[in-house]
Amino acid sequence: MNLRQLPNVITGVRMALVVPLVWSLHQGRYGLALGLALVAGASDAIDGWLARQFGWRTPLGSLLDPIADKLLLVGSFLGLWLVGAAPTWLTALVIGRDVIIVAGAIAYHNLIGPLQGRPTLISKATTVAQIALVLAWLVDLALPPLPALAVQGLLWVVGLLTAASGIDYVVRWGLRARRVLQARHHR
Repeated sequence: MNLRQLPNVITGVRMALVVPLVWSLHQGRYGLALGLALVAGASDAIDGWLARQFGWRTPLGSLLDPIADKLLLVGSFLGLWLVGAAPTWLTALVIGRDVIIVAGAIAYHNLIGPLQGRPTLISKATTVAQIALVLAWLVDLALPPLPALAVQGLLWVVGLLTAASGIDYVVRWGLRARRVLQARHHR
C-alpha cells in the first residue's frame, strides 16, 4: 500500500464502522456503540490530519470523507431512532436533508456541470451539532445520563440548524443553477 492512500484506508474503516455501530445499538450494547463512535470520530481527525500534514490529499479522499461522515451520522441517527433515543421527526429531518443534498448534487452535476461544493459555515455548524447530539445520546445510554434540559436544548438546536442548512443548500444551489442556465441561454 502506498502511504499516500493511508487517509483513504482510514476513511474506509470509518465507513465500515457504521454497521457495527448500528448493530451494537440494536443489541443494547450502548458502551460498545459509544466506543465505536469515538473511534470513528478519532479516525476522522487522524485521516484529515494525515492528508493535510503530508500532502496526501486525493480526489478519492475528498469524495469519500464527506460520504463517510454522512453514513456515520445517518447510521447513528437510524440506530438511535430504533432504540427510541432519537425522535422520528428529527431523524426524518436529518436523513431528508442529506437525501435532498445528494439528489440536488447529482441533478446539478447531470444538468448543469461539475459540482465543486464547499461546506458552508451553517453546514459545518449543523454537522458539529449533530455529532454533539449523537454523542450526548450515546453517553446518556451508556453512562449516567446528562442533564435532560441540555440534551433537549441540543435537540432543538440540531433541528433548527438542520432545517436552515437544508434550505440554505437548496436556495444557494438553485440560484447558482439559475445563473448558469441564464448565462447559457443568453449566449
